[in-house]
Amino acid sequence: MKKIGVLTSGGDAPGMNAAVRAVARAALSRGMEVVGIQRGYVGLLNREFVEIKATTVSGIIQRGGTFLYTARCPEFRNMEGVKKGKAVCEEIGLEGLVVIGGDGSFRGAGDLSSLGIPCIGVPGTIDNDIQCTEYTIGYDTAMNTAVEMIDKLRDTTQSHDRCSVVEVMGRRAGYIAVNVAIATGAEAAITLERPYDLNAIAAKMTKTSSQKDGKHHFILVVAEGVGQTENIAREIQEMTGIESRATILGHVQRGGAPTVRDRIVATEMGYHAVELLSEGIGNRIVGMKDGKIYDIDLQEGLAMKKPFIDRMYDILVDTAY
Repeated sequence: MKKIGVLTSGGDAPGMNAAVRAVARAALSRGMEVVGIQRGYVGLLNREFVEIKATTVSGIIQRGGTFLYTARCPEFRNMEGVKKGKAVCEEIGLEGLVVIGGDGSFRGAGDLSSLGIPCIGVPGTIDNDIQCTEYTIGYDTAMNTAVEMIDKLRDTTQSHDRCSVVEVMGRRAGYIAVNVAIATGAEAAITLERPYDLNAIAAKMTKTSSQKDGKHHFILVVAEGVGQTENIAREIQEMTGIESRATILGHVQRGGAPTVRDRIVATEMGYHAVELLSEGIGNRIVGMKDGKIYDIDLQEGLAMKKPFIDRMYDILVDTAY
């Protein structure tokens, strides 16, 4: 291939810039031209392009967000929009495309591949909810951000003998919630994957706080997809008599400089994506399996079901309180 494009799509994730940099540098070292597509598939349809040279991606590896910007594109959910995207690719001479994003972005990449534009998906989402990979770019940074915020919150929670009910991101997945709960010594993680019993949680809190030299402050971590964070805090207070406050961490978890792990994994994945395209291979998702970078057929990868981290959840339950 002589000319490829790269875009970031969907929610932003720390490490996306590192992935774009790796794609650009790996492609340029092979004599390819690289086109940056701004604002994801929206930018592809609107022809928002920037020529990427080695200097263009200099100094971005440590930056959060995505310098190519990102967006969601409802038009790309139907084949007419995809056909427009193909026409634009052919118009500017793109022979391949690296798509950094999540499941929705990969479905668009699969549709483009089916029309003859080879696409490689690179998983970038803080939720770590892509089925065919153990790890997604941004996950580690998001967890570290959440841990830092909860550590700070614990100081005031302890000072007032309160319970803090903290909502972390994870629209359809509780991976952040469970790991962050373990890392912060929280009393419970409430996720969609496991049934939860507020009465049981409240009973343990009441028992613990009533003991001699007992604990009088508590942290509960709730996955975003569960919702009801304000209601959970209200119910816990009513059942225990312990003042409870809800805190929603929100989009702060998407920001900040990526961790070492996210920078390295993003670089590995972006590099592998270019290796595939340089061999004329498309319709693949780059992922991690058993700690190593690999790739899988795009449709096969999207059809997989990702197991929940049951052992980590059990560890949390057994080490809480």
